Amino acid sequence: MNCLCRFCQKTMSQTLVDLGETPLANSYLSTNHAESMALEKRFPLRVMVCNSCWLAQTTETIPADSIFKQDYAYLSSYSSGWVAHAHRYADEMSKRFDLGPNSKVVEIASNDGYLLQHFVALNIPVLGVEPAGAAAALAERVGVPTRVMFFDETSAITLREEGITADLMVANNVLAHVPNIRSFVAGFKTLMNPNGVATFEFPHIASLMGSVQFDTIYHEHYSYLSLTFLKKLVSEIGMSIFDVEKLPTHGGSLRVFICHPNAHCKSSAVDNILAQEVAIELDKPAGYEGFTAKVNKVTFDFWTFLAKAKAHGKTVAGYGAAAKGNTFLNVAKVGSSDIDFVVDLNIQKQGKLLPGSHIPVISPKKLTELKPDYLVILPWNLADEIIEQQQGIREWGGQFVTAIPELRIR
Repeated sequence: MNCLCRFCQKTMSQTLVDLGETPLANSYLSTNHAESMALEKRFPLRVMVCNSCWLAQTTETIPADSIFKQDYAYLSSYSSGWVAHAHRYADEMSKRFDLGPNSKVVEIASNDGYLLQHFVALNIPVLGVEPAGAAAALAERVGVPTRVMFFDETSAITLREEGITADLMVANNVLAHVPNIRSFVAGFKTLMNPNGVATFEFPHIASLMGSVQFDTIYHEHYSYLSLTFLKKLVSEIGMSIFDVEKLPTHGGSLRVFICHPNAHCKSSAVDNILAQEVAIELDKPAGYEGFTAKVNKVTFDFWTFLAKAKAHGKTVAGYGAAAKGNTFLNVAKVGSSDIDFVVDLNIQKQGKLLPGSHIPVISPKKLTELKPDYLVILPWNLADEIIEQQQGIREWGGQFVTAIPELRIR
């Protein structure tokens, strides 16, 4: 199968992985609508690699407004670890770039105000740009002014014509979510002041492949990113990368700093990470081979665990109705006969069914009543946080399970 690259329009022929057909990862179902389950839509979930620009990307383009809608269920503030990460970011950036009451911080995909609230506390003016109306309303309640819109070059021009410019722009885990990545990044050039800075955080494709993080692949993630690709993108729109940091978030991420040409001095970290990517051949087809076999081993090992648990009369539940968990369960073909229920703190997900697997989502408060023998942590990147919060399952001999990058029972 050949497809055209979304970025450079060259023909692609290399497949990174084909995960079959799955529903949208955040399309939770009502438990009292059997008809909606019967009509549930599935779409091909396949990632190909452009051997010209090295952008890895899904082949099925689901319109963004079909995904990031008013009732989009993901809310950042339900992860205390992620909120703490955002707090550290606000402190570090305000000091590094000398931000104050006369500055302006604009976050793209600002969600429920999880990050900008920390700049507000520092008396630094902010603006959130968020397409999901429900999340934007929650941000407004915590004092974060928010515009409900999709961000791209056109909307950036609209904001600038209104007199809005930015000294710092933030884009955390959103770069992968936009189908037209060129127009999206060009919008930052439009809105940034001459000495302004933008930071992008995104899961690094080197970590995705190295730790078999196939569950981070879903339809709302259109792109899977390397610094090699991002350098090409940023250069083509007339901007510069001047620093990059490795982060532990989401199983291994990069934080990339961009600016107008010559506005900031370039760090040696940029060339160092580019060299690391060359060393693992992210600029060659060979660097993207062999991933499917690793995925198959992870799903086989998990099925082996489930079979043994069932044979011994053990009950298995899940923790975290996360999008990544939905990809994992659907690719592994796990359903409600295999995992009894999933608990999640997000009240918007409670009382729903997970897409595809149709496993019911309930409150974590039910754990002490139902006492599962195994608790599978689906958002494995938050495993330490969740294990610390749920130590109570040890009282009845319960154990925690993670499946990625390999099966681990603890």
